[in-house]
Amino acid sequence: MILYPAIDVLDGRVVRLAKGDFDAVTEYGDNPVAVAEQFKAAGADWLHLVDLSGARDGARRQQDLVRAIADVGLKVQTGGGVRTREDVHAILKAGASRAVIGSLAVSEPQTVIGWIAEFGSEQIAAAFDVKIADNGVAYPTLRGWTEQSVTPLADLLSEYRLGGLSHALATDVARDGMLEGPNLELYQDLAHIRADMNWQASGGVSSLDDLRALKAQGLSGVIIGRALFEGRFTLEEALAC
Repeated sequence: MILYPAIDVLDGRVVRLAKGDFDAVTEYGDNPVAVAEQFKAAGADWLHLVDLSGARDGARRQQDLVRAIADVGLKVQTGGGVRTREDVHAILKAGASRAVIGSLAVSEPQTVIGWIAEFGSEQIAAAFDVKIADNGVAYPTLRGWTEQSVTPLADLLSEYRLGGLSHALATDVARDGMLEGPNLELYQDLAHIRADMNWQASGGVSSLDDLRALKAQGLSGVIIGRALFEGRFTLEEALAC
């Protein structure tokens, strides 16, 4: 299981949002490249970079930052408001190994399937931020979690089955940034629906036991953000799990 330490960057600052709320920002410094260097020194191979400035305003995408972090020697997967083919191309050209597509992966799956065909299945990942209905069904959200799709995630995944999508992130939005533990049932269900997918768990990890539980489910990767910045455990400890 690959560990992806996460850096969320807003206007050059390292931050975390609670449940994706731009009004609920916790800051962890103003040097994301230095943080990336620390993760590299601790043994990380990959980094998950969220460009919150780009997510909020596509004209303010932080391509120079992507390039600087890639130069640290980490493989970078990055997203945040990726809306066009040009966005994907720019991210990959800046040195990222993988572009992460969020809302568009829900609203325009055929567009994303086209990008997979053009750039390659290793270079594209879909990020599904979901809300769990009272009946237990997971529904993807869009546009900063402000809208909810009427199509269950299971049905959307069926559309991607023949489209070459091989990497996907899943986040229970109720858990993101809350340090309340991951939604293990969600990942178990997704692994059953698409056992061939390289699933990454995102949101809620708060302890080494959480990591062990996710690893036991056979997930491809897990994204760790706030738990590292809050000192719940070190990256070295996480990598040793």
